Amino acid sequence: MISTATQALGRRAQAKLDALAAISADDDRINRLYLTPEYRRAANLVAGWMADIGLEVHEDALASVHGRLAPTLAGGSNRRLLIASHIDTVIDAGMYDGCLGVVAGLIAVDEIRKRGLRLPFGIEVVAFGDEEGVRFPTTLSSSTALAGAFDAASLDKPGIDGVSLRQALTAFGKDPGEIAAAAADPASLIGYVEVHIEQGPVLEHEGEALGVVTSIAGQSRYRITVSGEAGHAGTVPMGLRHDAMMATAEICGLIEAEARAGNAAHGLVATVGTLQVKPGAVNVIPAEVTFTLDIRAASDAPRLAAIETIRAGIDGICARRGTRWRWEKFLDQPTTPMNDGLQALLTEAVTGLGGKGRRLASGAGHDAMALAPVTDTAMLFVRSRGGISHNPAEFSSVDDMGLAIEALIRFIEGLARREIARAG
Repeated sequence: MISTATQALGRRAQAKLDALAAISADDDRINRLYLTPEYRRAANLVAGWMADIGLEVHEDALASVHGRLAPTLAGGSNRRLLIASHIDTVIDAGMYDGCLGVVAGLIAVDEIRKRGLRLPFGIEVVAFGDEEGVRFPTTLSSSTALAGAFDAASLDKPGIDGVSLRQALTAFGKDPGEIAAAAADPASLIGYVEVHIEQGPVLEHEGEALGVVTSIAGQSRYRITVSGEAGHAGTVPMGLRHDAMMATAEICGLIEAEARAGNAAHGLVATVGTLQVKPGAVNVIPAEVTFTLDIRAASDAPRLAAIETIRAGIDGICARRGTRWRWEKFLDQPTTPMNDGLQALLTEAVTGLGGKGRRLASGAGHDAMALAPVTDTAMLFVRSRGGISHNPAEFSSVDDMGLAIEALIRFIEGLARREIARAG
């Protein structure tokens, strides 16, 4: 049974999430894109919350909002733990994706201060602004800047409204020339932790409120074109056709079968998300089909092996059907493993609250990916009702959010004990 104190943490989180959800470009849905007036209002709100709990607040050149708490234990180090997520949204969004991680961090830090807990390291809560990648043709620009890996070439690519990132930053009052200064010194970081809704159905299916992330799945994306021969739909016998659509249908079946075979052991998933048929007439045999393949897994080896199996299968299908094929890779993102030691501390926190400490991979990308090259990273997942995300129906309960915040506090306590022991 969840305690009333833990429930109160969840209610505080819900109140802050409601306040952020009210900031939108549209009256009837949540729509808060990066560097818009709505993003400005949300960043100001978060900055105010940070100041209210005594954090030192600043905003960097990418408009990420930072709130810093200095070490509270005499003789502590100058290193700090990052607790972060994002406050930008997709169009017609839910209120929990990203924002919960920021709110959870703020409430956890406030509780740590109220409980008089002494920490040998500082804490910095960060609200990133560009995780979703909706307005501009980039993603994670805020967190990659903090990691010192910002791609300057992205500054001049136009966004969906024709405005480039450079232009938008300047209009927002930022100097793109100062982006390099947003980078954190890796030696100053003790680690990074992100609380996030699962965005999937696993925890709900297993009756668990919280899960510890083992890795952020690697993913590959391809654009595949199958070419055949157009012909009259009524006059070409079935056995003499070179139908690009029927070849594609068989290829899609092959892709699904390979993903199902690898799902249980490796978290392998594959999606054919777009498909265009040419010439696209009801009475013409398709001559060309172009479709996309998105394939992900919890580790790189099974994903790469599945890709090779699919390639070989497509070769066989097209040879048998008298069609040709080609493919173009347009994304190849390696798996991002989470730190074993931080996973163990999160698991201890979750099990101490009565959970099983279920470990699972994330099939979606997160800001944690950007920070993993420069510091130890960890993620805590919170149960999502129906596994729904990027949707107004997105929901996590007050009880589950309260448990997540209490687990985050216990994680920080465990990290403090570890660091004190290491210091001798």
